[in-house]
Amino acid sequence: MPPADAMLAFFVTAVVIIVVPGPSVLFVVGRALAHGRSAALASVVGNAIGCVVVLVLVALGLGAVVQSSQLAFTALKVVGALYLVWLGVQAIRHRDALDPGALAQAGETGPLSPVQAGRQGLVVGLTNPKVYVMFAALLPQFVAPEAGSVRVQILVLGAVMVLFGLVSDGVWAVAAARLRAVLTRTPRRSRAVIATGGATMIGLGAWLAVGERA
Repeated sequence: MPPADAMLAFFVTAVVIIVVPGPSVLFVVGRALAHGRSAALASVVGNAIGCVVVLVLVALGLGAVVQSSQLAFTALKVVGALYLVWLGVQAIRHRDALDPGALAQAGETGPLSPVQAGRQGLVVGLTNPKVYVMFAALLPQFVAPEAGSVRVQILVLGAVMVLFGLVSDGVWAVAAARLRAVLTRTPRRSRAVIATGGATMIGLGAWLAVGERA
C-alpha cells in the first residue's frame, strides 16, 4: 500500500478530477435525459466496469502503449467517438418510442433495457483513450516502490478512483433523471428532452473526436 501522505494527496487529487464535470458526466446526463434513470444508472455501472478493465490493462503495461503511441490513442479515440455519436443518433431517431408518458400508458419500460445500457456503458468505458492515459500518467505519481508491488498499488489507487467516479456519476444520473421526469410531462417536451439527451451524446462524441491528449 502507498504511504499515508501519498494516499491523502491522491484522495484530494482524485476528488478534484472526478467532481469537476467531464466527459463521463456528459455521457451519464445524456443517457438519463434520453432513456431515464434505470438506463443511466446501468450505463454508470457498465462504464465503471469498463474502467476497471482499463485499470487492469494499465497495470499490465498497456496504458503506457496508449500514452506513447499516437496511432493507438487515435484509433481508440475514433472508435469511442463514433460509438457515442451512434448512441446519440439512435436516441434521437427513437425519441417517440422513448416517450415515458406513452410507455407508461402501454405498460412498457422502453426499448433500451438496463442490460443493454450497461453493455453500452462498458463499451464507452473501454474505448475512452483518456482513461488509459489518465491512469497511466496519474497513478504512478502516487506509487511508492519501497511500499510494495507497484502493480498492486496502481490497482488499489485506480480502484479508489473508479469507486469515486461510480458514486459521483450515480448522483448525476439520479439528478438528471429527476429533471427529465419534471420536463417530460407533455409528449412535445418529452421528445425535446430525449432529443437533447441524444444531442448531448453526439456533441460529446464530436468533442472527443477532435480533442487532444489529456
